[in-house]
Amino acid sequence: MVRRRLCCARRLSRFRHARLGSDPQCPSRRLAARRASLPRKSKRCACAPPCRAISGYLNGTALVHDYLNQRGGAERVFAQIARAFPDAPIYTALYDPSVTGDLFRGRTINVSPLGKLPAVNRYFRALAPLYPAVFEAFDFSGYDTIVSSTTAWAKGVRVPAGAIHVSYVNTVSRFIFAYDEYTRGFALRDLARPIVGQLARWDREAAQRPTRLIANSRNVAARIRAHYGRDAEVLHCPVELDRFTVGAGAGDYFFIASRLLPYKRIEIAIDACDAAGVPLLIAGSGPAEAALQRHARGTTTSLLGFIDDRRLNALLGNARAAIVPGEEDFGLAPLEAAASGTPTIALRAGGALETIREHETGEFFDQPASAALQQAIARFDRSRYDPQALRRHAETFSPAAFTERLRQLVADAPR
Repeated sequence: MVRRRLCCARRLSRFRHARLGSDPQCPSRRLAARRASLPRKSKRCACAPPCRAISGYLNGTALVHDYLNQRGGAERVFAQIARAFPDAPIYTALYDPSVTGDLFRGRTINVSPLGKLPAVNRYFRALAPLYPAVFEAFDFSGYDTIVSSTTAWAKGVRVPAGAIHVSYVNTVSRFIFAYDEYTRGFALRDLARPIVGQLARWDREAAQRPTRLIANSRNVAARIRAHYGRDAEVLHCPVELDRFTVGAGAGDYFFIASRLLPYKRIEIAIDACDAAGVPLLIAGSGPAEAALQRHARGTTTSLLGFIDDRRLNALLGNARAAIVPGEEDFGLAPLEAAASGTPTIALRAGGALETIREHETGEFFDQPASAALQQAIARFDRSRYDPQALRRHAETFSPAAFTERLRQLVADAPR
């Protein structure tokens, strides 16, 4: 039944960009014609380091992201990827510029037919069975390089023969391989389990399609190897350093900036801070927001909802510490805190092990339990940390270094 539904969705969502297929003035068509006219021995430029044969090959590049209707870490990283390829058009299932703000302003963005459905961004997670067909229907005729950024779907696009596809993987699909944890507290999750089984099979197949996989951390690279049987290069996410300035650290509160999802385990921090008698501010939105509002009633925690970058910088820079109570794929939040001169208390697991230097840029607690976090809060001493040293640590994850390495990994991908 699911297979029939996917086939129907594929037929319904077939759409082609005629300008790419027939316009002789299309840049990618001109590029292809230019390449065809070259002698075979001229495929590699003799005056440049090993890279694509023709300078300006970026005219034939397209970018893909799952959906651009949120403003979290994955979207910010994709914005950095987009800056690395400034002329490349973007393909995505959904786009909500009122949420992403200026991240993709001025870019050519091709949105799937799903993006035209009324109020689709309110229930987009429920459309999971349709996304495989949506991404397989994108037409990349005329492009020789596709760069995708994905937590689930974009790695499954189909590309023309001879083209390369480099996929930056933010995580192995949590809603498939960590289904119980990802959907904890959601109604009807047992009814959806058979559909998830079908999607898991598609996900494994789709992960074999890219020419090269890039993981955002060693943690995610290990998951890729375990679930997909493939090796991945590791390229850590960049920190947008210009968004943050070192604060005074004068506040008495702890701080969380996060999407509000069950696997983030934010209730652990609410309980720990309440037991310790210290204020906790939580910035962010997501499906678990209402449940966390109920959980925080009568405690020392305040949920702020979505806040802009200016307020985020101010709150982060003046916090006693940032808190990361759940296992993260990479651990961007500790680096954003460090860029503000603020240390982090995090669960000793996942990507945080790659972004926190214990006793230098933060502290760990060992069990995903409020009692363990409460003990870490009790031991924590803000005066031990040098804000400028924290900032220097964040600067080692610079956007410039990320862009240079990403371009090289794309240029060196085997054809």
